[in-house]
Formats: sequence, C-alpha cells, structure tokens
Amino acid sequence: MAQGDLDHALKLSRSDGGVWGAFADPNYEAMNGMFGGWTAAVALRAVCDEAGSEAAPSALTVNFVGKVEPGSDVLIQTRRVGGGRSVSHWQSELTVSDVTVATASIVLSERRDSDGHMEISMPDAPDPATLEETYPAPGPWGERALMRSILGSPPHNQESTYSTAWVRETSGRTVDHLQLALLADGRAPRSFFWSDGPRPSSTITLAVYFHATDEELAQVGDDELLSEAFGTRGAQSISEEHLRLWSRQGALLATSVQMAWYR
Repeated sequence: MAQGDLDHALKLSRSDGGVWGAFADPNYEAMNGMFGGWTAAVALRAVCDEAGSEAAPSALTVNFVGKVEPGSDVLIQTRRVGGGRSVSHWQSELTVSDVTVATASIVLSERRDSDGHMEISMPDAPDPATLEETYPAPGPWGERALMRSILGSPPHNQESTYSTAWVRETSGRTVDHLQLALLADGRAPRSFFWSDGPRPSSTITLAVYFHATDEELAQVGDDELLSEAFGTRGAQSISEEHLRLWSRQGALLATSVQMAWYR
C-alpha cells in the first residue's frame, strides 16, 4: 500500500475493553500537528468498528484538546453512552502517553426510507477539469487534498468569506463517511479571507452532520466534491465557520460547523 494512503493512515489495532490503537501518520499532518480531519476520521472509525453494526454515522463532534504530534501512537477509548435500536450515542477519547488530546461524540442511526425536504440547492459550478489545480493548505495534509477553486480564494482582504471549490483526497479511495469527516476540514480558515495573508489558526471543535445515502455515496466513487464554505463571525480570536459538501450529481452529502482559534 502506498505511503500516505488514507486506509493506511486510519488503520486501527484492537485491544480489550473498547480500546483501539492508531498511528498519527505524518502524511496527514495539518499546519500544526494532527488537528482537524485525521483526528475526526480516526475517532469516527474507532466507534464504527466498535459498534460493528449496519448503523450509519449521523453526527460527529470532535473537541481538540491538545496537539497530536505526527508519528505518535494514539490510544482511542470508545464507549456506548446509550440509545435504542434506531439511534445510539457513543463517545471516544484519544490519548497520547496518558494525556487526553481529543474527545468525540458520535451518533449512529439506522437509516430507513421516509419522506423528507430540501431547502437549499447546490451552487452553480463549472466542470472541475476546466479549473486549475491548487491545494488548500501548506504541509502534508494540504498536499493530499486537491482543490480547484471556483469562488473566493484567500488572501484577498475581502468582506465576504464565502467560497466554493472542488475538493478531492488524492489517495483514490472511494468516498465514505470517514472521507467526508476528513474533507470537512479541507478548506482555508475564514480568518485568511479578511486578512492580508495566512495567519496562525487551529480548530477548537468540529461538528460534521452526515446526510448522504448509500446510493449517493456509490455515485461519487472517488470523484471531486463541491465544498461550499462561509463564516458567520470572527471576533476576539474565535471564528465560527460552516461548510457543505455536495456531490457532482447535486446531492448534499454532509454539512459541518466548526469553531476555530486564530491570532
């Protein structure tokens, strides 16, 4: 398997009592340690593997307590908090050398056919093949997240933080819930947009809400996803930021909200 492949980066080893071991793959380091997508995805994988059911992730919230150094061994303790046959609630705690570095809450649910509604639509977007290839962030993780910017690319010192871009994790892995969790953090911090250039920023908490059906994920394969991101407010070194991930077919696959620290 090629170095840096996502399945390799998210590989887990199981111990007794709901404890899993992971390796913080340096190929997925963010700008400063393993804050962001890798930590979210590996926390989700541990719970899904522990649950061992056909229930699909509906919600994931990760709190980033401390820095996960690339190359470190991470222990993940999972615990079923409660729930019933249709919905179950889980927690996972990530530690390095007995120090908590992240906590996560995950909701799994049995998806059944039902009526529904849709109040937003996918933004207009040109074919990704017609756009220049860029990368969303410096460092190893940025090099593995291909981006084709459409609208709103920092730094522009602009009033709006709204942006759209095609994004793709480059390992060639078929998109699933783990990939959606990873890509939910694959965009520039909104503080870059109202600044003269990049500035120190890190994720404090990241929530991902999963909407994709199995059929919609199967249609995606390993294709690009449309990332639509915008901020609500940045003040006193804290910024609230929203993201939507769309398939090329126009399906809303996931939404995300995060609070980010900036300096």
